[in-house]
This record gives sequence, C-alpha cells and structure tokens, in this order.
Amino acid sequence: MVFTAPVLNYAQLAPILIVLGGALIGVLIEAFAPRASRHSSQLFISVATLVSSFAALMRVRTQSSVDAAMGSVAFDGAGVLLQASILIIALLSVFLIADQENFTALAAAVPGSSEERESLQRDLRVTEVYPLTLFAVAGMLLFPVSTDLITLFVALEVLSLPLYLMAGLSRRRRLMSQESALKYFLLGAFSSAFFLFGAAYLYGYSGTITFAGIQASVVGGSGNDVFLLLGIAFISVGLLFKVGAVPFHAWSPDVYQGAPTAITGFMAAATKVAAFGAILRIFYVSFANAEWQWKPALVLIAIITMVFGSVVAITQRDVKRMLAYSSIAHAGFLLAGVIALNKSGLDASIFYLFAYGIATVGAFGVVTLVRDSAGEVTDLNRWSGLGKRSPLIASVFAFFLLAFAGIPLTSGFIGKFSIFSAAYESGSTWILITGVLSSAIAAFFYIRVIVLMFFKDPVEDGTSVVIPSALTTTTIAVSSVITVALGVFPAPLLNFIESSAFFIR
Repeated sequence: MVFTAPVLNYAQLAPILIVLGGALIGVLIEAFAPRASRHSSQLFISVATLVSSFAALMRVRTQSSVDAAMGSVAFDGAGVLLQASILIIALLSVFLIADQENFTALAAAVPGSSEERESLQRDLRVTEVYPLTLFAVAGMLLFPVSTDLITLFVALEVLSLPLYLMAGLSRRRRLMSQESALKYFLLGAFSSAFFLFGAAYLYGYSGTITFAGIQASVVGGSGNDVFLLLGIAFISVGLLFKVGAVPFHAWSPDVYQGAPTAITGFMAAATKVAAFGAILRIFYVSFANAEWQWKPALVLIAIITMVFGSVVAITQRDVKRMLAYSSIAHAGFLLAGVIALNKSGLDASIFYLFAYGIATVGAFGVVTLVRDSAGEVTDLNRWSGLGKRSPLIASVFAFFLLAFAGIPLTSGFIGKFSIFSAAYESGSTWILITGVLSSAIAAFFYIRVIVLMFFKDPVEDGTSVVIPSALTTTTIAVSSVITVALGVFPAPLLNFIESSAFFIR
C-alpha cells in the first residue's frame, strides 16, 4: 500500500483557515489575558478575523482552480457567494453579540446559586462566546463547499457544537436558556445520527463518498435503488433539521426563545445560509438525476412547512417564537428553490438567503432594545404602543416585518418573486400556489404586530426602548439599508449572482 501525501490549496482554503486561526487566538486570550481586557481583545480579534477572511475570499473568487482539498472541498461560484453571505451576516451578528447585557456572567454557574449571585455582583462578563462564534462560522464556511459526505459531516458538527453551547448563555431566564440548549443538543445529535445513516447507505449504493461519484452511480444505475432511497431520506432528515423544516422543526421555537437574542439572530440567519447551501449542492449535484425519487416527498415537506409555519405563527404571543415560526415558513419558501432544480432556482435561493439573513439579524437587533428592569421584553402584549414610545425603533422593526411579508420595495418581495418564478419555470404549480397563499397568511400576523405597535395605546408596565450601543446601531442601520437597497435596486446583485453562481460536477 502506497501512502499518498495530501495536496491542499492553502490559498483557496485561506478564508476558512483564517477564521479557525482567529478562533484559536480567542481561546488563548481566554486562557491567558486579564479578565478586564478580554472583551475588547476578543471583539477586535473577531472583527479582524471576519474582515480578513472576507478579503481572502475575494481573492479566491479570482482564481481559476476549484478543487481545494483533493475532491473534498470545491470553491465554485455558488460556494463563494454563500460564504460571502455567511461572513457578512456573521460580522453584523458579532456587533450584536458585543452587547454583553445579553449573556450570563458565569456560564458554568448553576442558576440561582451563590456562585451565580457572586459573579453578578462582580459584574463579570462571559467572553467565550467570541471564539465559539468563530468556530461556528468556520463550520458554516466549510458546509456549503464540501463535496464529500465525510467533510460535510465534519462541517456539520463544527458549526453545530458551538451553537449548542451558545444557546445556553442567556443572562436572564437561565433555566429556559439551558433547557433550550439541551433540547437543541439532543435533537441535533439525533439528526447527526440520521445523517450518518444516510451517508452509510449512499456509500453502500455507490461505493464512494464524493458527490460526483454518487452522481455517476445514479446516472449509471449500477447500485441498489433501495440504498439510494434510504440514503437520500436519512441525509435529508439531517439537513432539513438544520433549516427547521416540518416535521423536523420542534427545536426551533424553544431554542429561538431561550437563547440570547443576539445568538438567535446569528443562528437564524447564518445557519440557514450554510445549511441551504449544502442542501442545494447535494441535491443539484448528487441527486439531480434521481429527482423523481425524492421530489414528491420534498414537495410535500415544502408545502407543509410553508402552511404550518404561517398558520401557527398567528397564535404566538412571544415575538421570538413568532419569528421562529416565520423562519419555518421561510424554510418552506426556500425549499421551492431546491425543488426547482434549475439555474433560476439556484440564483433565487442565493439571493433569498442573503436578503432574508440580513433582515433577520436586523430584526433580532431591534428585539434586544425593548427591555424592562428584568431584561428583554418579548411578550407581544407589552409591545403595544411601541410606536408612541419610540417611533424610530418601531418603524424599523415594522420595515423588517414588511420585508419578511414580501411587500414591494423590500428585499423580501424580490426574493419571493424570484424563487416563486423559478418554481413556476420548473412546473411546480402546487409549490407556487401554496407559497403565494402562505405569504398572504404570513402578511396577516406581520401586519397585526405593526397595528399593535402603532395603533394601540402603550401599557405602563415598565417597558421601554433602551438607547442602542454604537455597534448595535451599526447592525440595525446596515441591515435596514441593505434591505431597502435590495428591494429598490436588486438588479446589480441579481445579475452578479446569475453570472457567478454555478456548481462543479
């Protein structure tokens, strides 16, 4: 047996390696830096790492080679666009995370213990969240460019494990936060097991773990079709869990509500981009020639997801749970791009993921500002009359809700129009009809919140809008500007995606 030395293109892997390097530096800061200087040091390292990674990614875009790690990682046009979206969303999320009011004083302390009370009195601030965020971002960057099942699984775990931890770091309502983290971890472990089962079946079917090899086996029809069907089913469970599609959505509302709001925004936006990037790649590359074996099931899941998310969101009285069910509905809309299985579907999905991710980070940024003496206020009844307390903040949140609803002159309208057009081109009429009806239902509960904020009298219960920090202001302002720009002038980005987005086979 001859050992073959691995051949790696470090220039193309630089965006991922830079983020991993920044995360390791963050770990060293936690180990050796004085506590007083950790927050500023971690924030600087995180921002510098993400900016440097984005600069390296722009250099990768100009290179002709696409195979970066012996067939395991491919930097094609679609992969680079998805990575750029993740880095931009992550940078805006780090600005939100920098508001230390969101996080517990001592993560290891038992809620209500004397240790926790002492840490609160000393005004300690947990800063481990920064390297955890960078580790998650590194996994997210690898996820949509992985071209074999082992690399995809490693990326899945690298992005998931830090999120399980960060979901339990809320400063207040500690028991709810820890419960959400445990639920996310347990259900995530089950989904990972399903993913591994699927990988094993696909290997049994094709004798290979690469996406290109699986595609060749599908085209050649040389394997056992039962293994193929089981492999597609189990792999889909693992991936659909990450995007919160029905019936794999049970974790979403509880985790969104219990996690620190900054982490919820990061998780809702960046994880969706990474997970759908992987779903698009594996279905467009490996399973494209077996569409009639998986398309009916995925159409059914997409329809149920759209309807369920939109209908159940109407009954929610907590703003974070409402946004969680909204996220579930949007997962159904995005599945329309996967089902379309054409170039228009790929382009529309990438645009939708970026537009939705930016608006999501901005919306959760606004949620962090509505507080009382006990912390954030997420009960919608207490948002009554918010437009009279703080017209600007209420108007910005209303704008993000209108973007989620797909109202014209917002990025959400362009995203939905593009993805439904792609579904229509592919002949998925039921997806189109259901998507339009679900959007109408969703518009009802978005507008209901707007009416609550502007046309109801404020309740004198101590609820107020705090003055945002400079970093939180930056996140909300940038998100608003991008959402407006993509709604009014979407053509430059749409044309750029159309000319750049492709998957290597």
